Amino acid sequence: MAAKFLGQSTRVVTGSHDRTLKIWDLRSRACVETKFAGSSCNDVVTSEAFTFISGHFDKKIRFWDARCESGSSGTAANELVLQGRVTSLDLSKDGNLLLACVRDDTLKVYDLRMKQELRVFSHDNFKVGCDWSRAAFSPCSDMVGVGSGDGGVFVWNTKTGHLICESSHKEHSGAVTAISWHPYGGFLASVDRGKKAIIWTGE
Repeated sequence: MAAKFLGQSTRVVTGSHDRTLKIWDLRSRACVETKFAGSSCNDVVTSEAFTFISGHFDKKIRFWDARCESGSSGTAANELVLQGRVTSLDLSKDGNLLLACVRDDTLKVYDLRMKQELRVFSHDNFKVGCDWSRAAFSPCSDMVGVGSGDGGVFVWNTKTGHLICESSHKEHSGAVTAISWHPYGGFLASVDRGKKAIIWTGE
């Protein structure tokens, strides 16, 4: 379901539907460690060279330290319990903020330094469309964007919590599964389950 480089270009961590997280050595093309999370993993992010975070079907976010080896299983160093299945995770550019998209139709932002929830984003018209809906920070982390189950796209201001944009015309015919920001923040791309991609401008 997800894969991220772990601190260097030779190691990758993956999260899978089979409830495992695996660390891979790309030089040997082999799995060097397996961690059993106990629930299907919908997304994973890496916050530091040895730390990664996973979001799960069982409504939990789990924090892992790749340096802590305990056989082939391993245990999460910490967990957050949410009110719905975690469909995606994203980190701010500085690595201090964690964004979670949740099946209770909310986006949540956590301060990883303080280990606390900072903001919750929701709207009457926003519905998470599937278990792998992807939300994302803008390049400067001052905005968060996500697609809705009815084909809409929503953007909130991270600092104020205000809704900046809700697409008034549902250009997508079905649930938007993922969005991605242009590296300089001027454009937003969205894609739906019907294989349609749209580029949105700031106008």
